[in-house]
Amino acid sequence: MPVISAPYAFNEGDLYVDLESICGHPLYLKCEAFNFAGSIKLKAANEMVENAERDGILKADSVLVESSSGNLGVALSMIAASKGYRFLCVTDSRCNLSTRLLMEALGSEVHIVADQDSNGGFLGTRIEYVRSLCASDDRYVWLSQYTNVGNWTAHYRTTAPEIARRFPELDVLFVGAGTTGTLMGCARYFREWHRPVRIVAVDAAGSVAFGGEPGRRMIPGLGMSMRPPLLDESFVDEVIQVEEPDTIRMCHRMARHGFLFGGSTGTVVSGATDWLTRHDARDLTAVAIAPDLGERYLDTIYQTNWLHDLYGDQVLATEDGDLVPRTAGDGQVLGTRDTAPAKPLPREPKSASRAPARRRTST
Repeated sequence: MPVISAPYAFNEGDLYVDLESICGHPLYLKCEAFNFAGSIKLKAANEMVENAERDGILKADSVLVESSSGNLGVALSMIAASKGYRFLCVTDSRCNLSTRLLMEALGSEVHIVADQDSNGGFLGTRIEYVRSLCASDDRYVWLSQYTNVGNWTAHYRTTAPEIARRFPELDVLFVGAGTTGTLMGCARYFREWHRPVRIVAVDAAGSVAFGGEPGRRMIPGLGMSMRPPLLDESFVDEVIQVEEPDTIRMCHRMARHGFLFGGSTGTVVSGATDWLTRHDARDLTAVAIAPDLGERYLDTIYQTNWLHDLYGDQVLATEDGDLVPRTAGDGQVLGTRDTAPAKPLPREPKSASRAPARRRTST
């Protein structure tokens, strides 16, 4: 094991879980939470801070400020504490209590906005507050994960090559969509790969990232109440939207096998399982990315009263009344799909200027 002096210097990027016994289909889950920030967001945070330092934007008296639903805020809190910067995270009421306490334990300030934006989310309000801070004092430095190219180049340089080295015959990659930094970095990398790789974005139902009507979203991590500025849909082959009850059921299903993952991971695995159920996946090499673990969700996704208050007493029940989560989720599919199961690969890569065909279907 390495000996380090800075917490951001360690990040285990080569751990995968074989989920076939849980999901019923061949699926490898890349676990990104084994670092001192506890999530994949460490990669983007480190890249954006280093770029800002190199460009002379960050100075000794600078105050980092960022809008975050949780994980990026923790990563920036850790980096700021290590490097001696002040950090203010602007979040909202959906941010898990344990995440807020963790940021404060690392010495950061946390501001919680209460007013929703025009799409029924909090993102617009958070961004407006950050902008007002920056206008009031030039010591504030906003890295802006929503527009910062370092958000996706971090994954172009690290996450995607890590997957490619372990799975040189990769056929399909499932990536959760929030700011779309991970999605765009991986998609751009595999566009240049030696063989076609199908990129499937997994979004939360109620998100407007890929269009559609906004809806209630209570689980932080994936989904956006605006179109992500970093998103280029020409790199994405399909989009699957997953309902929050399916996210919760998948989290509990994995937990009953000893794997405690977070809400973003439950969403991605539910969407991936649904896709694999509808396709002939026997000869496919499929990988999904797990952004975080589940400890920060103990008072939400894994807390009975929270679940019942928001989703009803039967949120974990299957059709036969059993409380064991189902084998497959039934997320809403926005990408193209044949009526009968079919193996869509191999395919020819699309040109960068061609947007993927998209037809709304239901499952």
